[in-house]
Amino acid sequence: MKMHFCIPVSQQRSDALGGRYVLYSVYLDGFLFCRVRYSQLHDWNEQLRRVFGNCLPPFPPKYYLAMTTAMADERRNKLEQYLQNVTMDPNVLRSDVFVEFLKLAQLNTFDITPKKAYLDIFLPNEESINMEIITSDTAERVLEVASHKIGLCRELLGYFGLFLIRFGKEGKLSVVKKLADFELPYASLGSSEVEHCKVGLRKWYMDPSLDSTLMDCRAALDLLYMQAIQDIEKEWAKPTQAQRQKLEAFQKEDNQTKFLELAREVQHYGYLQLDPCTCDYPEPGSGVVLSVGNNEISCCITLPDSQTQDVIFQMSRVKCWQVTFLGTLLDMDGPQRTFNQNLELRFQYSEDSCWQWFVIYTKQAFLLSSCLKKMISEKMVKLAAKNPEMQIEVPEQSKSKKYHIQQSQQKDYSSFLSRKSKIKIAKDDCVFGNIKEEDL
Repeated sequence: MKMHFCIPVSQQRSDALGGRYVLYSVYLDGFLFCRVRYSQLHDWNEQLRRVFGNCLPPFPPKYYLAMTTAMADERRNKLEQYLQNVTMDPNVLRSDVFVEFLKLAQLNTFDITPKKAYLDIFLPNEESINMEIITSDTAERVLEVASHKIGLCRELLGYFGLFLIRFGKEGKLSVVKKLADFELPYASLGSSEVEHCKVGLRKWYMDPSLDSTLMDCRAALDLLYMQAIQDIEKEWAKPTQAQRQKLEAFQKEDNQTKFLELAREVQHYGYLQLDPCTCDYPEPGSGVVLSVGNNEISCCITLPDSQTQDVIFQMSRVKCWQVTFLGTLLDMDGPQRTFNQNLELRFQYSEDSCWQWFVIYTKQAFLLSSCLKKMISEKMVKLAAKNPEMQIEVPEQSKSKKYHIQQSQQKDYSSFLSRKSKIKIAKDDCVFGNIKEEDL
């Protein structure tokens, strides 16, 4: 599926000879990833085409005359679309040409020299693995080394991922973002402005039944056990009193298998919980705590009378969703490297044969979108495994449209839009046209 790349701002710069060029700030999942020139992206596209031919998305052409503001905006929009579309091909994502360019771009943006360094990778029990790395090591490489250190079977690496995690007051846990395979953990951690942020290793799937695939690997079993305990302690998973007593007994016996078997029956086991945020249901500004997993979005909404209401949205009834940026962009030359984030995620949902929009206002909108994509991806894989020729019906407005699903084919229900009228433009910056991730 497409990745959440966007280019919200471009800046005019002068080179050593007094010439002018445009520097594009590329964001990934709402955080500054790198700054690059058009010429660098153009050369990269040429390298990719030598490997992959004409299967790549179109790249915006060179202009040999001065660009108008409209032309500059059009180029930025097309570069953005190119970055989003080129990531749809898993073969491109895994290629050396793709990874090496983005590695170098991230290193240069944050003025990092490839060298030996130490990085702590935190496990779900909050113990850490102190690793010697190279600052240019990707998240994929760091995960491989960390997994080797704890004895995790290589074939199970795809079930886990590295995340930026914030450990707040009173033991509160907040997942900031998942690190992309090609992302540099050393650079992303160092450039993040989130306080008390660390790199953590967690499982990365939303279907709790996938636990059974990992149970025969001792290291994987340990990780699942540690994360289950952590999720219960942090109240992400909510056992009944009877379940809690049995879980405590299994924990005292160190019976991990029985503990996990029972844990899978616990409400919200294996779900990812977002920080408290707001939504527009039943009225604008209502407080909500979201838990995402097992093909549903579970909302605990605080009503005006301080009572709570539990609302569950099944993914099978979600037509599409979009992330919209509502906030301000500060001076990109200053220390601020992330959006002054005001983000919303709105999804269209079928209820009583009627499509309705549900809006969530959260700084973790990109993370939520990634979780929704993960649930759809897992569902498609499961259906394809049962029958590669199966037809899946996906509602589209008032009618149903059939999609012929192959293992390599998926529909993207997400998009990323901006609200231009609400953005304060930084000096000399060209900001947000329409940032859109078309339907997958």
